[in-house]
Amino acid sequence: MTEFVRLEVDGGVGTIRLDRPPMNAFSRQVQEELRECAQEASRRADVRAVVVYGGEKVFAAGADVKQMATMTYADMAPVARRLSACFGAVSEIPKPTVAAITGYALGGGLEVALGADRRVCGDNAKLGQPEILLGLIPGGGGTQRLARLIGAPRAKDLIYTGRMVGAQEALAMGLVDEVVPADEVYATARRWVEQFVDGPAAALAAAKKAIDGGLDVDLRTGLDLESEVFAALFATEDGRHGMASFVDNGPGKAQFTGR
Repeated sequence: MTEFVRLEVDGGVGTIRLDRPPMNAFSRQVQEELRECAQEASRRADVRAVVVYGGEKVFAAGADVKQMATMTYADMAPVARRLSACFGAVSEIPKPTVAAITGYALGGGLEVALGADRRVCGDNAKLGQPEILLGLIPGGGGTQRLARLIGAPRAKDLIYTGRMVGAQEALAMGLVDEVVPADEVYATARRWVEQFVDGPAAALAAAKKAIDGGLDVDLRTGLDLESEVFAALFATEDGRHGMASFVDNGPGKAQFTGR
């Protein structure tokens, strides 16, 4: 049983709930629990899409600095890759994912949100990578995912200065995809993933694999990856049924099983 992070499943939607008051700071335990819940969401057939949520007041205000402050290079060097893997665990879920952000999403908190397919934030949100103010840099994927999402110049501005941005600036730079009133964040995020609950699970996973994998390689290699996962879908029940339904009934009528 996990103590500070839990996976709640309802109607095909899995909610990874961060719950370490008051600010959901990521201690080593919380990092490991996040990874455990992300892996459970990946395995479970009754989870078809995922919301990552920190609660009504805050998403997550970063790593537990008090815990890190006592660490030396000799302490961090052997665990740095593990830390990055924990913060990036949401990105490994082969299902549609959305981060529902209220209040602060800073440091490791923002790095977790960057691993989701989509980010919905409240109008009270504050986002940033303030590690430079501690004499550090983002170590949970922030330098890589942030630059890929909003471009290197904007990422360097946020990382070099450590400044926080509000919801509207985050939306304008493409850091988040939607801004809603703070009390509507979770419901809005859930509505987005609910549309995939009865969708073709293998095709959704293939699309995610092709897009994310293609961003890390050259165009030719990306096209080869696309061809590989595209062909594999012809072995799925949903693929056969979806094409037959289109021929017989037109588009948008197929009822998928996820197989």
